[in-house]
Order: sequence, then structure tokens, then C-alpha cells
Amino acid sequence: MQHGFQRASLAPSGFAVDAVQVLADRVQILLRSRRSWGDCPACGGRSRRVQSRYRRRPADLPLGGRRVELSILTRRFWCDGVLCGRRIFCERFDDSVLGRYSRRTQRLETIVHHLGLALGGRPAASFADRLMIPVSKDTLLRVVRRRVTDHDDTLTVVGIDDFAFRRGQTYGTLVCDLERRRPVVLLPDRALNTSRAWLAEHPSISVVARDRGGGYGEAIARGLPNAQQVADRWHLMENSSRAFLDAVGKSMRQIRQAVGSNIVDPKLLTYAERLQYEGYLRRQETSEAIKELSKKGTSIRQIVRQTGHSRKVVRDVLRGQRFDVFRTRPSSLDSWLPWLNTRLDEGVRNALALWREMQAQGFPGQSGVVSQWAQRRRLAEKANQSGLARTPSARVIARLLTTARDDLAKSEAILVAAIEVNVPELVVARTVIGDFQSMIRSKTATKLDDWLQAAKLSLVSSFANGVGKDLAAVRNAIVSPWSNGQTEGQITRLKLVKRQMYGRAKLDLLQARLIGAP
Repeated sequence: MQHGFQRASLAPSGFAVDAVQVLADRVQILLRSRRSWGDCPACGGRSRRVQSRYRRRPADLPLGGRRVELSILTRRFWCDGVLCGRRIFCERFDDSVLGRYSRRTQRLETIVHHLGLALGGRPAASFADRLMIPVSKDTLLRVVRRRVTDHDDTLTVVGIDDFAFRRGQTYGTLVCDLERRRPVVLLPDRALNTSRAWLAEHPSISVVARDRGGGYGEAIARGLPNAQQVADRWHLMENSSRAFLDAVGKSMRQIRQAVGSNIVDPKLLTYAERLQYEGYLRRQETSEAIKELSKKGTSIRQIVRQTGHSRKVVRDVLRGQRFDVFRTRPSSLDSWLPWLNTRLDEGVRNALALWREMQAQGFPGQSGVVSQWAQRRRLAEKANQSGLARTPSARVIARLLTTARDDLAKSEAILVAAIEVNVPELVVARTVIGDFQSMIRSKTATKLDDWLQAAKLSLVSSFANGVGKDLAAVRNAIVSPWSNGQTEGQITRLKLVKRQMYGRAKLDLLQARLIGAP
């Protein structure tokens, strides 16, 4: 039969093609070695005396939509070495073409390996079957484990962070080479001694980037006392923003007094808001009881036992973090409020008609949002009030206070101005946080010590105390080019690998798929 290809192109390196048989379900290629001798694996002697022959049938890359099976005529040789203990040996081929005992050629093994790395077990097996490479999911994972590549590069700059085997229960540790931008090792836990022991085995490391958790900082200090620690810049920015949000939460009582909404009229509330307000009143009773016990010198542990509330609730009350009446979120209606007020003044009272006009102009929300706003306006007018005096949530206020004044609506600018005049402590906290974030963006730490002294006297003193305890790492984070972002990205990749395997991957398989890729 005629074939549209050259026989030589079908043979791996070092083989000659004797025949090609195209069967219904596969293509069988008969091969033989081009060499007329064999090398004894025991003594290395060369022999040409053939004792017998047999056929090896490894799989190869598919051809024409069919599986390919190689039928290789393999010889057994007599060993002529006088001192060799082996009398007969089997012919061996180049390991880069066909390994000993292998049932697949190396070029097919490479494809199987990359499928296992990319997709895992069951998905890779299904895809391999479509590619005419029948291989089981267990074989795919065995190949991935077997072909782990060890990286023995000298480490100088690394990042370290934890990841969850099972969220809230068991954790591991990932170490990343920041210079080469690849993971180095997975440790079975995040215990201090485990990280310290691994770091101590790599004295060439001079810089370690980490998050702001205290455990890894102590492990680095013990394992590599001369290494520079670099805190993660993203966490510093996020923690500073969170500190300002907490400061706003502590000041909510003063903010309500400043904007004239310290007293809420239940008649002007919708049903959902009324439920929140009733919950707020119950929380107020709880808060007053906890504060009374605290004034008497009762410890937090005793307050927890006497009131039955959790330690977190008691701590939040004593820190002044449970003052929000309404747990509101930014609404899609906020940017439309000036237009709605104008249309209402023009005499349009039908909420559904207003919603249809807004929808024609591109409003993405539902009609219920507009109906609820119209109901609140009617209740306010019925009570002879210009509107419901309601304070936004702490998160919304924090966003407004940190937004440029030119980007605020008129009502938002008035709200911010009232807060700035009546709660000057928040203005100081905003300035302190802004100065800290400016130092990170400009990568200059010359004013860090002065900033620390000012911050300890503000509403964000807790954040400042944390920075003071980790001052060297924070300073390095500001001025150093290294950061832990690459490590965070590798952890995101690890999470993807875990989800592909439905969270059942053991440490060795995770390490093989994440780190063992060549």
C-alpha cells in the first residue's frame, strides 16, 4: 500500500523501519536497532553474539487519528567478558528514546507528563483519550511524581507564606525563589520549627520577604539571623486602610451627632431598616452591660463567662467597634439621587415611571430600589421633614473621607465637611494613613520614625504599634525592590492545582505539579 509519508520519519532516533501495518484501531510500526552490537550493563563490554530475539511493544505518538504501537525487534547477547558475572544481557536503547522497561517512548512520556502537570489525573486522562493516547489517571499521576525535577540553584532572595490544605484547620508553607520567580519547596505545616530548620539549611539566603504575621518573622530571625526581612507592601497598604476603617467605626457616635442623625425616627424606616434598628437597640443594651462590668474592673474572660457573649463581641464593644446602626452598602441609586430629587420637585411621584425613565437612560438597578427610595421620601414628607437624616456605614464614610473632594457629589461633600469640622481626630488619622501610604508609593523611609511618633498619638495607634514592633521589615519593604507578591501569585496557582484535583492532592503530588515542572 502507498503511504503519504516517509518511513524514516516514523522511526525514533537509532531505529530503522522494517514495515508499517495500518490496522482498524491502531498503526503498528515494525522497528529494529541500527546497531549490530550491544553493550553489557555489568562490565561494559561490547558483544555481537546474539543469543535470542524478542519484541518490545511500547506506545508512541499517535498518527492519522490512530494509536501507534512500535514493535521493536530486541536482541539478547552473550557477554564475552571473562570476569563478568552476567552471561546473557538484553539489548538496551538510548534512555532519551526508550527507557528500560518503559511502555512508552520518551517523546510520548513527555506529552503524558505535561498533560498530568496541566490537568491532573481524571481530566488529563479524558483529554489524552481524545488525543489517541490511552493512559489511566493513576498512570498520569505516577508519571508526574516520577519525573520531578530538583532545582539545586543557590538561593539568595526568597519569599515565604502559608497556604491552606483545609481552610481553618491544616496549613502548609510555600517558599518561592523571587529571583527566578518560581516555587522552591512545600513544607508540611507552618510551625516555627519547620520553617526555621529549612531556612537554617540554606545559609546563602540574604533576603526573605514575608507577610506581617509574627510566626515567620521569628523563624527567620532564628534560622537566618543575618538575613534581611522584608514585609509585604500590599499587606501594609491593606492593613493601613483597615486601620483607618476601624478608626471611623470607633467614631460613629460622634459622626452621627455631627450629621444630625443621632436620633432615628422609627416611623421613617422601611421594614428592612426597622429590623436593623431593632437589632441595634438590642446591641446597645448588650454594650452597656459589658461596659458597666468593665468599669468595675472585670476582666474580659470573666465578662465572657458572665454574659455568655463571645470574646470577639466583648473585645469589639470595649474597643468601640459596635456602633453602626445600619449595615448599609453602596447603592446603585447613589449617583442618580440628584436627578431623582429634581424629577420629584417637578411633580413626578410614580416610582415605576421614574424607574422606566432611568432604565431608558442606562440605570442598571431594579424597580424595587427606586420604590424603596420613593417610600422613604413620602414618609419623610409626611412627618414634615426634608428627608431622612441617616448616616452612611463606616465603610462608606471611610471611602468618602479618602476620595478627592472634586470627585464627590454635592451632598457627599457636605457630609464630609461636617465630619471634618466636628470629628477632627478622623482628619488627623486620615493624614497619618495618607503619609504612610505615600512613603510606600514613593519608596522613601526617611520620615518613618517621625511618622511613627505622630501615629501613636492618633486613632490608628494600634496599627502604629504593630509597625513599631516590625520596624526593620517595614522599612525594608518601603525601600527594597523585593516584595512577596510573587509568592502570593504562586499560592494562587497552587489553589488552582488543588481545585483541579478536588482538594485531595497530597503534599508530594502538589510539589510535583507545582515545583517539579521542568
